[in-house]
Amino acid sequence: MNQVLTPEEFWEAYCDHNMDLNKEELYYDVWQFLDGAKGCDRLASMCLAGIKTATSSLYEAFELDDVKVPEEGDYSIILDSEEVPLFILRDTKVEIKKFSEVDADFAFKEGEGDQTLEYWQKTKKKYFEKKAEEYGIEFSDDTLVVCEEFEVIFQ
Repeated sequence: MNQVLTPEEFWEAYCDHNMDLNKEELYYDVWQFLDGAKGCDRLASMCLAGIKTATSSLYEAFELDDVKVPEEGDYSIILDSEEVPLFILRDTKVEIKKFSEVDADFAFKEGEGDQTLEYWQKTKKKYFEKKAEEYGIEFSDDTLVVCEEFEVIFQ
């Protein structure tokens, strides 16, 4: 039977594998795609397959949750729907843009649906409207979105 590692043990394994890293100076977060909802595992699998190399979030949600806004070079431990660590990704580019300013290149990198800007706008608008409602904030085309590009670096 395989032992399931905690996120902290998974991070330690990554740092042990990369002994030149100063783990005390590195920031990492632990999260699931779609907050663990249906589709979480599918999106994680798309990352492992190299199809999904970007993700986006509501900027204001970071402040409301009192969570650090991602920056280039930050690490994330991605969990599956059972909260088991799957892999670590590192942000290679982070931009904060208005929803209406997200372009086709970024939509393609998100890897979902037919990877078009039209698909991205339609599905993300619906998702962000729901998330904004949960936070009690307004969503519009001017709402700021955190656009993260990443690479899977450890699994």
